[in-house]
Amino acid sequence: MYVYILGGFLGSGKTTLLMKLASMYTRRGLKTALLVNESGEIGVDGATLKAEGYDAIELPDGCICCSLSGTLQSALKNIMKDIDPEIIIIEPTGLALPHKVKELVKVSMIDPEEIFIIGVADIQRFEDLIKKKEQFFSMQMKSSDFILINKCDIAKEGQLEEVESWIRERYPDKPIIPVSAKTEENLDKLYEMMK
Repeated sequence: MYVYILGGFLGSGKTTLLMKLASMYTRRGLKTALLVNESGEIGVDGATLKAEGYDAIELPDGCICCSLSGTLQSALKNIMKDIDPEIIIIEPTGLALPHKVKELVKVSMIDPEEIFIIGVADIQRFEDLIKKKEQFFSMQMKSSDFILINKCDIAKEGQLEEVESWIRERYPDKPIIPVSAKTEENLDKLYEMMK
């Protein structure tokens, strides 16, 4: 069983990416479970995913790497027992630190070699994010197995090169893929990297 954790700040496009990944695995005939952590009171993501026919578990009101850590572990054990998926995709809130989520997933008896973090950077708001939250963004990306620069379909001229250069300078060992979860641009490259 493989587990993918989507890390990235609020509004980076993680939910759109989650749905594309779930759809890709469904087409491959793999049983996929989704675990979504909402930070607001209304769980739009979980309801949307269930309406699309996916096995989606929602953990509302709190952060799965902090206040809901026990809830995350219970949910994972229930998913393994009740659904027994081949793939689990976890979308933490945009305020979560993916490496902490990974540690909690490991405790739930999942082989660490089968847990991957996909970092999602929002090209549209990258400059503002770096000005205001550079340290937090860096903490979210540092444990990523690969980093996606999302929303490249709306990038201004030269913007993609600037963002990619900034990320490559700090994380030279990580694959970086410019994508658009919305238009599916370059998602085939991501799919090739996933198990």
